[in-house]
Amino acid sequence: MDIDVVAKALKELGHPTRLSIYKSVVRAGYQGIAVGSLQEKLAIPGSTLSHHISSLLSAELISQRREGRTLFCVAEYKKLQSVIGFLQDECCIDENS
Repeated sequence: MDIDVVAKALKELGHPTRLSIYKSVVRAGYQGIAVGSLQEKLAIPGSTLSHHISSLLSAELISQRREGRTLFCVAEYKKLQSVIGFLQDECCIDENS
């Protein structure tokens, strides 16, 4: 995985509010969580939530889908695994050098 892609993902997750949003989205599973439920659960103003969701979308950590009038945020688990894998793959690589 490209280091710039990983850096962007980690940068977006480095903000406490975005990390809280992402944690809630990840916990929701593959069905995702409605934006309104996120707002209620985290007590975040709508405009603030929208700003942070935008950042997570731009890093491709989440996606959105619409069902009727409800907008859901869904974790991109493959992206999450790629970011974690990028760090894990480096574990102890230089140990025997």
